[in-house]
Formats: sequence, C-alpha cells, structure tokens
Amino acid sequence: MSVRVRFAPSPTGKLHLGGARTALFNFLFARSQKGIFLLRIEDTDKERSLKEFEDDIIDSLNWLGLKWDEEIIRQSDRVDLYAKIIKLLLDKKLAYYCFCSKEELEARKQEMLTRGETPIYSGKCRHLDAKEIQDKIKRKVNYVLRLRIPEKTIVFRDFLRGEIKIDYRQIGDFVIAKNEFEPLYVLANTVDDHYQGITHIIRGEEFLHTTPKQILLYKYLEWDHPIFVHLPLVLGQDRSKLSKRHGAKSISEYRQEGYLPEAILNFIALLGWHPNVDNELMSLEEMIKSFQLEKLNKSPAIFNTSKLNFFNKHYLKLKPAEELLPLLDFKNFGKFGQEQKFYANNGCVYDLLKIYKIIDLGKERATLINDILNFVNFFFNDFDYDAQLLLWKNASLLETKSNLIFIKETLDKIKEERFDDAMELKNFLDNIIPRDKRGYFFWPLRVALSGKDFSPPPFDLMSIFGKEKTLNLISKAIDKLSSLI
Repeated sequence: MSVRVRFAPSPTGKLHLGGARTALFNFLFARSQKGIFLLRIEDTDKERSLKEFEDDIIDSLNWLGLKWDEEIIRQSDRVDLYAKIIKLLLDKKLAYYCFCSKEELEARKQEMLTRGETPIYSGKCRHLDAKEIQDKIKRKVNYVLRLRIPEKTIVFRDFLRGEIKIDYRQIGDFVIAKNEFEPLYVLANTVDDHYQGITHIIRGEEFLHTTPKQILLYKYLEWDHPIFVHLPLVLGQDRSKLSKRHGAKSISEYRQEGYLPEAILNFIALLGWHPNVDNELMSLEEMIKSFQLEKLNKSPAIFNTSKLNFFNKHYLKLKPAEELLPLLDFKNFGKFGQEQKFYANNGCVYDLLKIYKIIDLGKERATLINDILNFVNFFFNDFDYDAQLLLWKNASLLETKSNLIFIKETLDKIKEERFDDAMELKNFLDNIIPRDKRGYFFWPLRVALSGKDFSPPPFDLMSIFGKEKTLNLISKAIDKLSSLI
C-alpha cells in the first residue's frame, strides 16, 4: 500500500503545539514510508475561519520544515462535491431533513440529563413524508440534515488502542450538514479523506468520538475506510488539559520568543513517541529514519517547558553565528552601517567577524535567541557596577587595584594587532602571572570588561574590544577602587 496521509487543520486559530505534533507525526510516517504528506485546510466554518489563521498555519509549517506534497486543498473550494454526496445520502434515505428548533432540542437534552441518560436526538423528523418536508422548506422553516443511525453495535479497530465497541443507539441521528451546501466536519472530513486517497488518519485522541460516525458514512457510501491512529493527549505537568498556564503557546509565539524549529520538532516528537535510539537529541532526518507507528504511545504525554528549553539551548550552541545573525534584533544595541560595520551605542565599531564572535560568546549561555545579545550587552552599551564586585575572594581593595594597574601597564606594551587573538593574550598573561594568583588578576579584569560576575573569559572580551577600549575599561575599574581607598 502506498501511504498517503494528511494534516487537516481548521483556520480558526493559530497553529499550536498539539497541532504541530500531529503534523509532524503524519510527516514522519509519510517520509519514513516514502509516501505522500498532504495539507488540507478545513475551512467549512465560515464564521470562524480567517485568512490570517490560515497564513499562520502555512507559515508555521514552513518554518518547522514540514513540507507537504501536492497542492493545498481547501474545503471552501469543494462545496459542489459535498453537495453531491449530501444529495446521494438524501436520495438513498440515509439522511433526512430535521426541522426541530434549538429550543425544542435543548428542552429534550435537559429532560434526558435529568433522567441520567445520554442526550441523543429523539428521531422526531425521521419519518416526515416528502409533502411535509417541501411544505416546511417553502415556509422557510430552519432545518439541518441528519444521518440515520442503525440500532446496532459497531466494532472498529484503532491502530494504537485495538478494538473499540460503540453502540450506535448511544449516538443518535447526528447532524451532517447545516443545509445541502454547508457540510459539518464529520461529513466534509470523511469525503475529503476518501477522494484524496488517505490510507492512514493520524490525529489527536480528541477526535476518537467522531470515528464511529465517520465509519458509518464510509459504510453508507460503500467506501473502504482508512486505518485510524489516534495520538495520546498532551497534558500539563499537573496532568490537567494542556493550556497557556502550562506554558503552551502557538508555534508563531514560540518563534517570536526565540525558539528554534529544530528544538520544537525534537521536543514535540517525544510527546508520545519512543524511538529506538539512546540519544533524545535528533534531527528531522534522524527522526524519519527511526519513526515507526508501533512506537507511538497511547498514554498521555506530559508537557515540560524545561525540556523544551534544554533542547533549544543545545541547538543554539550548534547554530553557526552566520545563521543566527539575521534572527537577532540589534535595535537596542546600535546599528549596522556601511561596509558591514556595526556602530555600538558605547562608541565601539565592530566588523562582521567580531559580531560573529560576540554572537558565539552570547549563545554559550543563552536559552533563547533573544537572550544572546542580552548576555553580552556590555559589548554595545556603557555599563556600571559595584566596585566590590572587582574583589576576588579575600583580596583587598588596594591589592586588587595594584593587580589591575599591573595588567594595564603590561597590556599597554602589547601591539594593537596582537589583541585580535584571545589565545595569544591568554598565553601571554599566563606566562607572567603565577597559576595560584591568576584568580586575583583575571577576576577583576573580567569584571572590569563586562561589569558582570558571570561573563566569557577576559581574553575573549579583550580580543573583541581591542586595545584602546580594553585599557579604558581597566582604567575605569582602577578609578572605582581608588574612590574607596
């Protein structure tokens, strides 16, 4: 069997984590089986379907790298096909007109709930004759179209859950369309899956209750139904339904916050799938090689923001500075000028090579893309700090000042071009400062150059600042100490 699967979102909201996971599993299965992965936009809900949401879904899938085959199908373009199927069901007496009012249906529902029964439609309009139907239509009485339900139990198989038994009498005659030209999800979805040749329906567990309804439609229309695979729910760490309070957001929000597509894909792949690999860190290509439907889990997956941050931190470190540069927002740090020079707010001018070095230093501690420049903001903006931060362990103000003066005088003798090589600067200072004393020299030097108690090594900072800026910052630190002595 040639595998054909689809991701079929409704454009009534942005693409969220759960939807992205469904798309990913469909994509992985198709690619692992050398099959076809399709994208279908289910926009039959005219009131809630918006172009901006469709654009978000398409943009997010492209950003994640989940490329679909063939043209996008939109249900709004297939009204004639649905109308043809609806007419067929009506002609075969498998569907019928229902003229019951909302008030009447609600009263019936409350009555059944009071008796502790499952609310189902009474079947009141099942036996209306053609004359009654035409009379009501002429009088413009509102109606919907319902499918006739057989009084029997159906047994169907879900790929993950095995055999499932459903008594159709507990479902009742359900609505399949608002009218002859406005199908509801259960009908349009079934028709599209058939005509697109879908072999496997991989979707969230929340759609499991629609499966017996769709299987009945397949039977009435004399079509073979696909293999159903219902993915486990994704829950918050408190095992309640996943929501924003657990940290779940739309894919576009994660993107804006500074997450990488590689991290999101790796994270959502493990929400309900256990690959046969020792390492949890996997590229999309590695996922495709390892993916098996049999390895999907039927128990709920737990959303953990810390795990997502772990993945993002990992992939940030792997990402070359050249690829990160266009993702970074420099507006609070200065501006790029001619000849690929960056003019920082503190007066420093950096060439592109030094900007790459700054990005590489910033990404070492960053979790999000947006953290990178904040961790190394001392390269761009003037900064201040408490003079006490310059002191290493039990060092005195006078000793620390003396050590900084020594470093300044030593560095002053070095030629400007030697400042480009951080390793050469390190080796030079290591050779003249005893190993057991280096903390008393290098700690205040690092603070003087960054204003922080956590920063990259001072040699890396000096190689980017250059000689003049380095000496100026050391002088500022010496003045701070002098004011306290």
